[in-house]
Amino acid sequence: MPFFSAQTPKITQFRRALITGVASAAALTLTSCGLTQAGSAASEDRTISLIVTETPRYQEPTEIAREILAEEGWELETTYVTDIIQPNEAVSQGEYDANFFQHAAYLRQFNDDNHTAVEPAFSVFYSPSGVFSLKYDSLDALPEGATLSIPVDRSNNGRALHLFAQAGLIEVDESVEITELSQADITANPKSFEFVEVDQQSSARTLPDVDAAFAFGSSVVEAGYEYDDVLLAVEEHEDFFPFTVFLSVAEGERDAEKTRALQEAYQSDEVAEWFAEYMNGVNEFSDAYSVDNVEERWNEFNAN
Repeated sequence: MPFFSAQTPKITQFRRALITGVASAAALTLTSCGLTQAGSAASEDRTISLIVTETPRYQEPTEIAREILAEEGWELETTYVTDIIQPNEAVSQGEYDANFFQHAAYLRQFNDDNHTAVEPAFSVFYSPSGVFSLKYDSLDALPEGATLSIPVDRSNNGRALHLFAQAGLIEVDESVEITELSQADITANPKSFEFVEVDQQSSARTLPDVDAAFAFGSSVVEAGYEYDDVLLAVEEHEDFFPFTVFLSVAEGERDAEKTRALQEAYQSDEVAEWFAEYMNGVNEFSDAYSVDNVEERWNEFNAN
């Protein structure tokens, strides 16, 4: 599968000039009547702070969203990070308005483990995961004692073990939910596979050092590999909600004006088009969940 560079729609010079002109006009002071538009604008918060994972599938849609928001008079302030701990802590503590880096299963796990109060606001995309290898052409070819890297976080750890179980390579306790599976739930490992747990962001980069790795397909391509050449198996689920990536906010902020503005930008045609073109659509754009319909599904998921 060829590697495609990100293609972000550009705002024309005319539109940039128009935006600049509108912003300048709003700042004019109407001294003749003793009132100032500048003072009125200062009382209305039009800045949105967002913390985002520093990878193209998060960064590029965010830059598109920034331009769309600017046209509506919003300023998007972004902080890009590489860890998966800081974003939820920062939003839960009110340091940022929202974050964009995680699927629902990871958010539920993080809230449970860290007593944070963050909730999904709306969906943006789904990133299929699978098993990849530089050394073998099929799962059946994996040798006795093969070293397999899987994500260390519980939600993705179980996702990996479930796929290996589906393929018949191991057996797991089927009474345990996928997102809660761990190595302790392996009931049979006939080939004595050795599972090495790594940060989910690093899974694709472990490929030269292991026999196979469970990783996000987009991460594998971003690491420079041809997707179809190294793919051994791709996951299948009846319900993709747990692994759909959401933009998330602090509890109680889902219906806020800022959140709705973010939704309009991220669930726009421009962002959908970018996902369709990026890496031949290895990530699937999703606007299935919005601020108006996600609560019921999230509550149901949390109740499991």
